[in-house]
Amino acid sequence: MPLKVKCPTCRKETLWENNPHRPFCSDRCQLIDLGSWAQERYRIPGKDGEFNLGDDDDDENGSNN
Repeated sequence: MPLKVKCPTCRKETLWENNPHRPFCSDRCQLIDLGSWAQERYRIPGKDGEFNLGDDDDDENGSNN
């Protein structure tokens, strides 16, 4: 029996295997979700000020990989 999952965008049941849009049911739902991330509707919880946007300590050789 093939695995069915609910699309996170529209909640429609869709097959997992051989689905190029998984976990979404369609390209449309995939793009709706991407747009939500781009508009910052979704946020990953964390403390403010966790990012150090200054010099990287890991880049001691001065190379830009």
